Amino acid sequence: MKIALGIEYNGTSYSGWQRQKHCPSVQQHIEEAVSRVANENIVVQCAGRTDRGVHALHQIVHFETEVSRRMHSWVLGSNVHLPQDISILWAKPVDKDFNARFSASSRTYLYVILNRVSRPGLLQHKVAWQSRPLDAGRMAQAAVCLKGEHDFTSYRAIECQASNPVRRIRHISIKRQGDYIFMRVEANAFLHHMVRNIAGVLIDIGTGKADIDWSRQVLQARDRTLAGVTAPADGLYLLDVTYPQHFEIPVFDELNCPFSQ
Repeated sequence: MKIALGIEYNGTSYSGWQRQKHCPSVQQHIEEAVSRVANENIVVQCAGRTDRGVHALHQIVHFETEVSRRMHSWVLGSNVHLPQDISILWAKPVDKDFNARFSASSRTYLYVILNRVSRPGLLQHKVAWQSRPLDAGRMAQAAVCLKGEHDFTSYRAIECQASNPVRRIRHISIKRQGDYIFMRVEANAFLHHMVRNIAGVLIDIGTGKADIDWSRQVLQARDRTLAGVTAPADGLYLLDVTYPQHFEIPVFDELNCPFSQ
């Protein structure tokens, strides 16, 4: 039997999604909790591995088991054994050909910037902070050139292990609401640090440190060393993962998003 889970988590305390030998990870906690419900060792595969400090509002995973449990038992039973900053939202049986990673048609990330003089208190580690005034209009103009299929070598980490740097951005938007700026990016897949590197370039453009066309120049250079700094993990959320309709994977309800824009 193959089961899919929807998960949300605060990534502040973890080394990232992927299980590590000497550091706590989200995957480790999920596998240990689900294994206790199944009474057997469970290994899960996720839709997208998030980095240290990155959060998720709707991460999708799957696992296989021969154990029969009610769907609400996978949810409630696992949550009893999870830390307070990780929660399973739902569980459902899926077709044998479903794969949380390879069946996904797109992923969407949300990057939240608090743009004011005072640093965050209540939302520490949950938003990025930029004290210099940001022009969201300039950032939005600069982001237009990134839409479509491109070689994103300049926007990935130097240590990125992906064999192909080409990705397709289907949607990218920059919006301001009061002191907050929201960057939303949807793509077929992402490279290591891709969203944070895009945010770093757009922040420099938003402050006036760089021209609007700099984002295009960085893209065309295909050289990571010519780009800006990597924006902090604080404020980055895996917002949702989209699948072909026949898999019937629940869609994230953005009306319940704490950062609805």
